[in-house]
Amino acid sequence: MHYYLDFERPVAELETKIEELKRLADGKDMNITAELKKLEKKAKDLRADIFSKITPWQKTLIARHPERPYTLDYIKLLMEDFVELHGDRRFADDPAIVAGFAKFQGMPAAVIGHQKGRSTKDRIERNFGQPNPEGYRKALRVMKLAERLGRPIFTFIDTPGAYPGIGAEERGQAEAIARNLLDMFTIKTPIIATVIGEGGSGGALALAVADAVLMLEHSVYSVISPEGCAAILWKKNGTEVTQGEYEKASEALKMTAQDLYRFGIIDEIIPEPVGGAHRDYQETAKAVEKVLKQRLVELMKKPADKLIEERYAKFKLMGRAAEEQTTS
Repeated sequence: MHYYLDFERPVAELETKIEELKRLADGKDMNITAELKKLEKKAKDLRADIFSKITPWQKTLIARHPERPYTLDYIKLLMEDFVELHGDRRFADDPAIVAGFAKFQGMPAAVIGHQKGRSTKDRIERNFGQPNPEGYRKALRVMKLAERLGRPIFTFIDTPGAYPGIGAEERGQAEAIARNLLDMFTIKTPIIATVIGEGGSGGALALAVADAVLMLEHSVYSVISPEGCAAILWKKNGTEVTQGEYEKASEALKMTAQDLYRFGIIDEIIPEPVGGAHRDYQETAKAVEKVLKQRLVELMKKPADKLIEERYAKFKLMGRAAEEQTTS
């Protein structure tokens, strides 16, 4: 059974009926093919209609969907001979970030990404995809190794943000993120970053200083979550923040792939199956593979000095501001 979001309820009801019909007909002499086709078409059309007009807040919920494919799913579907590396050589291993080497289209490459975990036990172990500083240091260690070996780097981003716990702060969370940002600008090999779910603040940016920054159609990427933004702006005297304020915040943050592509923050949007990436892992992986292959071919043609120069210029141009002139 699928996990349905609130705005998907009409589709959930139809698909539940379809499953019930299939169970009733299982092993029985019942001809329900025509009725099934009719219901399946209706469900497909309804899903397409719902997803053609979803709001930024609804996109945020899709980006967080518990059945959405994670980094290890993409590694399994896109890569071969994956060998995971552990530890930052300073403190410990951080399961919230997966890092290692694999082959993509026959080419050896480094693969790094956030991993949220599926089961309750796995989610706790991986800290719900919120890395500690050792996770970022592990990621940078693998990037530096990829640079020495002349291997391209793929990063997959899906985190609500870096872990804000006391231990993480004591071990230098801000410095670890800042070091990644600084050093990624000087890596002499192609870097392709893909936001596959949530791209939360510096915790996401620490893996996203790349030559090509891509986003899946229903992923989000922002300096703060809508809940955090709404709490800062509208939570007063102990009152609870409402869903309407979450929606207002997510609209104002311009955090969707479509907004960020329009602003020139990202380079390309990767389409998802109707209903989201979790509806069809294979179809999603094929779309991701196609774009990664195209981008890698383009970037591998460029010399290291040009890669670094263009990467720096790309991020330097972000965030233009216009001053309003007032007359007295």
